[in-house]
Amino acid sequence: MTQNLATNSATHAVPDERKGRFATLTFERDVGAPLAVLWEAWTAPAARAIWAAPSPSVTVEFLEVDTRVGGREVSLCKIEGHSDIRCECGWLALQPALCSVNYEVVSSEGVTQSAALVTADFEGADERSRLVVTVQLSSLAEDMEAGYREGFGAGLDNLAGAAERAMVLQRVIQAPRSIVWGAWMNPETLPQWWGPEGFSCRTKRIDLRTGGEWVFDMIARDGTVFPNHHLYNEVRPEERIGYTLHWGENGPKHADAWASFEDQDGATKVTLGMVFSTAAEFQEAKGFGAVELGLQTLGKLERFVASR
Repeated sequence: MTQNLATNSATHAVPDERKGRFATLTFERDVGAPLAVLWEAWTAPAARAIWAAPSPSVTVEFLEVDTRVGGREVSLCKIEGHSDIRCECGWLALQPALCSVNYEVVSSEGVTQSAALVTADFEGADERSRLVVTVQLSSLAEDMEAGYREGFGAGLDNLAGAAERAMVLQRVIQAPRSIVWGAWMNPETLPQWWGPEGFSCRTKRIDLRTGGEWVFDMIARDGTVFPNHHLYNEVRPEERIGYTLHWGENGPKHADAWASFEDQDGATKVTLGMVFSTAAEFQEAKGFGAVELGLQTLGKLERFVASR
């Protein structure tokens, strides 16, 4: 996991007696967010990108992301003045809201620094949840235990903060995934159903590709106009979308968002998630009913698909 790498940028030689270190590390966090939200924050690529870097001095670049059993996540941890550190994370088990297991291999300049088995256990009730992460670490080129302790500690603090200002909405739509995806990622149909009950969309520009955008106004029944700008940073056909939400064209960002699409016995489970930029924006959104309005939007999608 990339956030572990932040404090492991040193490439100096270490004494032979310190090589081959083994350690079992345990990290625990109580999080003020529902279990389903914490799970999404832990696994959703768009959310992981938010909390992966443990400090502002670290930049994390994701090269490959496939969050499913057998898939892997490859990232580079960049710190000015140091060599890039590569982290490969392979998903071995994913039991939603219960447990995940992954391997992790850390390398720098082609030399493997460490290998680890990471197990994350989840539990929760109502608006609170708990995460216990166990890392079975084998340090190879140098002793990595101290760096893992600091990196994981900071990363999990970031994770908890992101989860506590996140919203996750889900709906099972009785239609094949290809149909649901087609209704969402079609520039002609997306504006027809997007938004809560009583809202319509007026599009200025729409380009639903990685690197594309949707500049539009949402218009309420009373004529109030809400300018929106979505910037798409990931489009993986029939699997997921990652994008940022801005207040009007080129306005300030107020959330990172994602939508994922999963087969479920011939139907499609749609998950719409967002991490607000600040806790204040999250509370404001909850206050004006963003959860209910978001569920209305997914309801409109379901009706639109059923009518086709």
